[in-house]
Amino acid sequence: MILKIKSLDKSIELPRFQREGDAALDIRSSEDYILKIGERKAVKTGIAVEIPLGYAGLIWDRSGLAAKHGIKTMGGVIDANYRGEILVVLKNLGEEDFKIEKGMRIAQMLIQKVENMEVQEAEELSDTNRGEAGFNSSGYK
Repeated sequence: MILKIKSLDKSIELPRFQREGDAALDIRSSEDYILKIGERKAVKTGIAVEIPLGYAGLIWDRSGLAAKHGIKTMGGVIDANYRGEILVVLKNLGEEDFKIEKGMRIAQMLIQKVENMEVQEAEELSDTNRGEAGFNSSGYK
């Protein structure tokens, strides 16, 4: 499968797999910004993508940024029919301001197969061994 990527900022390295076996492509920032504690921002990436029909791009955290700095991605579904610039919504859950630098790897994009289905209203749903049990239904303490 081929993923076409349009560079909107030639100074930014295109997304790529860092190592063989990686599941997701690293996405970089195309801007400098100080993300304040508790702040949320849609960060520009300088790229647009052509995701094949039947697939979606899922934007995920970079584990190092999450663990070391409390940087969380939000939102994050790129539809196959979207052709605009990819923006990555970042939230600073950390304890200090975080400096985003142009070219920094800020997120990952996983290209995943998706199934579209017909939506049908139902009066009843089938029974399962879980039923309507929700939060803490498996005994987490």
